[in-house]
Amino acid sequence: MALSYYNDDMSWAMRRRILYILGIFIFFALVIGLPLAIYFHQPASCHDGVQNQNETSPDHGGPCVILDERALTPNAILWTRAFKVRDGLYDATAYVLNPNETAGVVTPVSYQLGLYDNDNVLVVERTGATYLMPGGITPVFEGGIDIGNRTVARARFQFTEPMMWDRVLKNITSSIEVNDKQIADTTTEPRLRAEVMNKSVEDLIQIVFVATVFDQADNAFASSATALPRLNAGETQQIVFTWSAPFTATVGRIDIIPSYPPTIDPAAAK
Repeated sequence: MALSYYNDDMSWAMRRRILYILGIFIFFALVIGLPLAIYFHQPASCHDGVQNQNETSPDHGGPCVILDERALTPNAILWTRAFKVRDGLYDATAYVLNPNETAGVVTPVSYQLGLYDNDNVLVVERTGATYLMPGGITPVFEGGIDIGNRTVARARFQFTEPMMWDRVLKNITSSIEVNDKQIADTTTEPRLRAEVMNKSVEDLIQIVFVATVFDQADNAFASSATALPRLNAGETQQIVFTWSAPFTATVGRIDIIPSYPPTIDPAAAK
């Protein structure tokens, strides 16, 4: 009987010791561990290196500014043409299509434009950088390309570095209306005039316009570019394109495409 009391006392002492140790552990966990956990906890963000918050890859897509190119519809170079201005001098234009309505390339990406002869030998090369507007064509124009006494048969345009795609606002150029295209003096020194209207509520600075002239078979045979320093909201201005030599084909249609840097969507997470 005495042994039973002794064992009961030992059991109670052991339980009390365990409870005491457990209490100390809980105390320090609450007083020290919890604040440390709160201090070191990093909430999900677009800079944590983890794929979370509906991102399509770590820190890309979802609510983030930077998008995952693999989740986008691919861009495409629709065509590249070289246009003879006069002996020894060419212009060239490339049409780059980005079908994504809310994705664009804000940080200019490097490109390479090459003009080649009939033997596919490089005649001259131009390099530059361009942004890509969302939901449409971004025209890339290179003018005044000196080829010396060589001949040009074709042109090739390619990007030379990876693109960084951002979540951007709708293409502002969709609010620029181009009207009243008039072309004259095509057999001497061609001149193209048009009226452009800014239908948005935002004043626009340094808008570039690229004009491309097509023949009746819809082949591009001339191109030019001009810029407006400013086009205020609701304002209409005239733009003019000129060429120094007669056209060699009959005009079928004319493209005038405005080009303007895309704007990062302020609602996207930084």
